[in-house]
Amino acid sequence: MNNLKQTLRVLRSKMKLLAIQHTEYIGITVALLLLLIFPPIIRLYDPTAAPIDAGALSGILLAVVSVLIFLSVTWWFIRAIWPVFAEYSNTDFTTDFKNLQPWQKIKIYMGFYSFVVLAFLAALVAIL
Repeated sequence: MNNLKQTLRVLRSKMKLLAIQHTEYIGITVALLLLLIFPPIIRLYDPTAAPIDAGALSGILLAVVSVLIFLSVTWWFIRAIWPVFAEYSNTDFTTDFKNLQPWQKIKIYMGFYSFVVLAFLAALVAIL
């Protein structure tokens, strides 16, 4: 019995650590579950509601895949054309980033996030 309690305690701590480290996976999982649960629930209120179009969902998935391919190819080009930058990014960028002022970090975060969102939207528009 003691061994079982200890095992459960370890599993609980690992799950908490996993949840803290990988919160994006929790969001993706919740979104997918809502996607699966939503059609039957909406039909309780509106029996004429149509199911979600699989073509629209595949368009979103294709946009995500194309953005990931774009980022991979871009990184491949950077390593091929400008290897010094790739080496700097792998070795020194983290320490330099930690030494920046908070407002500089926010500008970099927002710039990167805006780039990713715009890349996703551009891929989605190109596909649809």
